[in-house]
Amino acid sequence: MSIFNIDIAELVKIVGYLGIFIIIFSESGLFFGFFLPGGSLLFTAGLLASQGLFNIYWLVLVVASAAILGDSTGYWFGSVVGHKLFTKEDSLFFNKKYLIKTKEYYEKYGPMTVVIGRFVPIVRTFAPILAGVGEMKYKKFLAFNVLGALLWAVGISLLGFFLGSTIPGIEKYILPIVILIVFLSILPIIINLISKKTA
Repeated sequence: MSIFNIDIAELVKIVGYLGIFIIIFSESGLFFGFFLPGGSLLFTAGLLASQGLFNIYWLVLVVASAAILGDSTGYWFGSVVGHKLFTKEDSLFFNKKYLIKTKEYYEKYGPMTVVIGRFVPIVRTFAPILAGVGEMKYKKFLAFNVLGALLWAVGISLLGFFLGSTIPGIEKYILPIVILIVFLSILPIIINLISKKTA
């Protein structure tokens, strides 16, 4: 149950509710949070809740709040700070045409990106920031932010809780399950890269 000599279950036990909140919050909307293991942490926490190590109701409240507030923080950063980057003279990264393209993209695909992006590592960190940069209406963003948080944060936690409650000894297989979750999370990126190469 360990990766690089770090026991996943033990790590979740040590950080507790506060640690889970901080990790999910950071991965949901802070630039430096893109490398954090949100999906695997949610599943493991849910599984441990099935063993009585966490209260599932408190866990659901914590992860949902962290995901919603994290995304909202990312949106705020994008709308207030990120937007100012594009008011400067054009450079390699901060070109006004990128801002226009971002706005057009979020007008068409904003809701889908906010919800589905939750399930893809890195994308779930930057999607809310770009939604702010792209000036997606906050009321609309918030509605899909909440929906995405319920499907991703609450959904994966409850999946871990359900499997832990119905399959005896499943905690022995946390590592392969976590690897599978990570693989399924990055699968859309792999498929997209392959399709671009073959196109």
